Amino acid sequence: MNCSMSDVGNCDETDSFNKPLLLQPSYARSKSLLCDELRSFRISLKWCALDHSSCIGKFISYLMFVFLTVFVPIISSISVWFQVPSSALPTDDTNAFNLLVQFPESGLAFLGFFTLGSFFRKYGLRQLLFLDDLQQDTTFVRLGYTRELDKAFRYLACILLPSFFVEVAHKIIYFSTVKISLPYVSSGFPLNSIAFVIVLGSWVYRTGVFLLVCVLFRLTCELQILRFEGLHKMFEGCGSDAGDIFQEHVRIRKQLSITSHRYRFFIIASWVVITASQFAALLMVLASKSEKNFFNSGDLLVCSAVQLSGFFLCLLGAARITHRAQGMASVATRWHMSMTCATAGVEQGKTLLHINPDADVTLDLHPSKSKCNESESDDSSDMFTSLSTQCPSNFQTRQALVLYLQHNNRGITLFGYALDRGLLHTIFAFEFSLVMWILSKVVVLS
Repeated sequence: MNCSMSDVGNCDETDSFNKPLLLQPSYARSKSLLCDELRSFRISLKWCALDHSSCIGKFISYLMFVFLTVFVPIISSISVWFQVPSSALPTDDTNAFNLLVQFPESGLAFLGFFTLGSFFRKYGLRQLLFLDDLQQDTTFVRLGYTRELDKAFRYLACILLPSFFVEVAHKIIYFSTVKISLPYVSSGFPLNSIAFVIVLGSWVYRTGVFLLVCVLFRLTCELQILRFEGLHKMFEGCGSDAGDIFQEHVRIRKQLSITSHRYRFFIIASWVVITASQFAALLMVLASKSEKNFFNSGDLLVCSAVQLSGFFLCLLGAARITHRAQGMASVATRWHMSMTCATAGVEQGKTLLHINPDADVTLDLHPSKSKCNESESDDSSDMFTSLSTQCPSNFQTRQALVLYLQHNNRGITLFGYALDRGLLHTIFAFEFSLVMWILSKVVVLS
């Protein structure tokens, strides 16, 4: 008996050891383990000089920010005005495009850096990613969030690496074509090589800081999408209780509100910076009379691609979670209708049996189970409801839940405006109108 008990204890210890850390109830904020899922995040933050966990880390972080975001762009811009072309290539457009690129890159890095600094100072990394609240979630949500944590930096790499290779190719051509001259510094190959490394490092830092905030926002949206999928499963469950569904939705709605409040300034400010830079670039390209090539406009191409990719990463994540939030009302309505019809069928069967006890009455309480495996759809309103013999929610409670979901169907909001597909269409119409206005002015002036 003792041996069996010891074997059971060893099995429990083995299971707890093999179980992911996010699934263990003993995982607290104060613990820092080698198998921590956030270990890759912390290591990446240290390598990017974004570690604010200590005074030394903050000092290094602010020093690197000032050097790579402010000092290097200014020096590189000054050196451009003193450069002496080594070939017949025109450099006027290159100088103008180089100056234009510096402002949005440094501006977005400024927004990203101080957004991260504010997050780390107020919340910390665990609370920022809502890891402390995962104890209340189901195993499905926790396992899914663990997978999303593992895939978080893949989004960053998918945007950063291709842009990095293009930027390296452009900088190699650029610094091999021109000679950089600075006051009291002799020009030549060593100065060009040092400038190449420093400028490329500044680009990687500024781009990485901006994209990191975008990835964190998308990761937070993926968590809420998983929770809505778990809420969807609650509607599908046998004998779903309206009170439990209501409490879970209130918890999700609260975290969506917190997420919207944290990131709304970053999203709006990024949109303003990107819009201003894109239209300034459009005006400069249309006003320039020289031929456009990879040498004089390669920086502009890479900068625009990175900006739009990061911003669309935020917009698509917010639109997805808002779409799921708006679809919950449809799911609840179908659940309410299925429960009402099934309850009416049970009551009708009881009445027939009471009138004629010998009648053969067969009620199909699971009419949708036979169709569960026939087709699958991504629409969040597709659901199958099972009814237990003891219905835990009456008609009035289910009706109140449906009305609540219909009036609380917003996902990510920006100062009260839901960031859904309608807002995306509005943004597109606004940007398209500005483009057409600029083109009309160019045609008229030309």
